[in-house]
Formats: sequence, structure tokens, C-alpha cells
Amino acid sequence: MNTKNKIVSLQNLKKIAARSRRKGLKIAFTNGCFDILHSGHVSYLEAAKRDGRLLIVGLNSDASVRRIKGRERPIVPQKHRAGVMAALGCVDYIVIFSEDTPQKTIEALQPDILIKGADWKGQYVAGQDAVEARGGKVEFIKYLPGFSTTNIIESIFKKCQTLDKK
Repeated sequence: MNTKNKIVSLQNLKKIAARSRRKGLKIAFTNGCFDILHSGHVSYLEAAKRDGRLLIVGLNSDASVRRIKGRERPIVPQKHRAGVMAALGCVDYIVIFSEDTPQKTIEALQPDILIKGADWKGQYVAGQDAVEARGGKVEFIKYLPGFSTTNIIESIFKKCQTLDKK
């Protein structure tokens, strides 16, 4: 599938999810900013895709990322973040959402499985109520240690400061 065909509107994705569900596929949903894609992200997304699921990634819009992460973020605009995500074989579809959480997107898509990082375990996950009300479940996936977009950005900043001093 062409990567551009993986980036879809919520309205189109609702139809795709319904068709896929009728074919017996489980719909899995995860979300994030995915500002600077790294191997921690890839490992997480590959784990989310397991068991032949249809994996939908909710991608925070640029405005949403700014509200959550601050004025300097995102580093990579949503169009390009979505394009990189779409190139991953484990990601079936991407939908961009503008709210701070994907609650409305999850309610519209009604996934069978909601996936978050293990750091969310024991906390309320946006959309959890909607998924569980339909008999779905929330899964938590461990992160690869040492990978973080924030840490990558800080490392680049420090290296630039060191170069400036030379």
C-alpha cells in the first residue's frame, strides 16, 4: 500500500475499521506525538501490531503537540511525522487528531484493543472507558530503555552548545 493511502480522515477510517471488523480482524489503536521517530517507537509499534491486528495510530496534530510539549515542539511537522509513520510496515493507518487526547477518536473508531506504554499502567488512559464498555481491553507495552524523543532533543542541544564553545 502506498504510504499516502495510510494517512486517512476519521470518517474514512471509521468505514475501514468497520469493514475490517466484519472480516474478523481485531482493531488495535495507539497514539502519540512521534515527533522524532526512534527505535523505541518502532519496537513499541511492532509489539502493538502482533497477532494480525489492524493497527491504527492516532497522531497528535502540531497544535496538540504544542499544547502538550511546549512551544518549541513539534520538531517535525505533522505531515512529515505522518509520512514517516506510514512507511512503517507495522502501521496500517494513521489518523491525525487535534485534541489533547484521542478520546473522541477512540469513541468514533471503537477499537477492540487500546495500547499504551507501560508507564501508563495504573493510570486512566484516554478512551479506556469506551473500549472496555464494548468488551475490549487495554494493553500496556514496555518501552525500550534509553530511548526518548525529549532525551534525543536534549542531546542534540548539548552537542550544539559544545560546538558553539569551540
